[in-house]
Amino acid sequence: MNADLFPGFASRWIDTPDGRFFARIGGPEEAPPLLLLHGFPQTHACWHRIAPALAKTHRVVCLDLKGYGWSQAPVGDGLAYSKRVMAREVVAIMERLGHVHFALAGHDRGARVGYRLALDEPGRIARLVLLDILPTLVQWQRIEARPSAFSHWRFLASQDAEATIGRDPITYYEGLLRDWSGSKSLDPFDPRALHLYRQSWNEPSRIRASCEDYRAGATHDRTADEEDLSAGRTISCPVLILTGDSYLDQTEETALAAWTRTFAPGAVGTQVASGHFLAEENPAATLDASTGFLRS
Repeated sequence: MNADLFPGFASRWIDTPDGRFFARIGGPEEAPPLLLLHGFPQTHACWHRIAPALAKTHRVVCLDLKGYGWSQAPVGDGLAYSKRVMAREVVAIMERLGHVHFALAGHDRGARVGYRLALDEPGRIARLVLLDILPTLVQWQRIEARPSAFSHWRFLASQDAEATIGRDPITYYEGLLRDWSGSKSLDPFDPRALHLYRQSWNEPSRIRASCEDYRAGATHDRTADEEDLSAGRTISCPVLILTGDSYLDQTEETALAAWTRTFAPGAVGTQVASGHFLAEENPAATLDASTGFLRS
């Protein structure tokens, strides 16, 4: 299981009524809990460059989300992969581990699970770090204004995505890592982490699961955002918006501005020199910003 990516961390299977999940867990048992949620198309391994340092001050849980890595990938429609359902699963997992109130840092799809959890169950999250995303509703508004932007959102939500990706999944997913990284290469990624990603990419049930994840983003997740925005619901805990400087289009509106006018009016923001994969491309700056916020 490439344990050397997470020195001192235990491997843990967590059984819940919704299925079986995998996590790496490290840090003092008495320390404040911190949940790290990865994004697409990665697994818990994306945190390997910052998790050991975070575990000096926190009980760190690096979880494989449903449909990714070694966690369950059940057959289901978009609803099963909605961020509201996935957030409820995260709560059940953390409760099984003895944590009812915890900090959360999420990247990409994991960040979407994180902010949905913070909106739906405001008492759960102590502090929230969102890495390199816009609210789902805002993202779709931008895509509709510029159909060529973030074309993978439309493609992955389409009904023929699984078959297309399945013809050569490694080439497809590695292409995304290259395109979204600052260097436009695989150089930022540890070969051991890439090995874990490829294991997941080659599995048909996980290809399907990631597509269901994006289908939920186009339907259930967008609707949930629209309803919360209309009702004036906002995130009550402290929020850090952490962005790279080359992935999101921030020419018309910064990511922080998008969040403060929608769901996180009190958020603070930091930008680091990075493509989309902040924790792997610039772990030092990502760690510095995150630890400063988590300790404040």
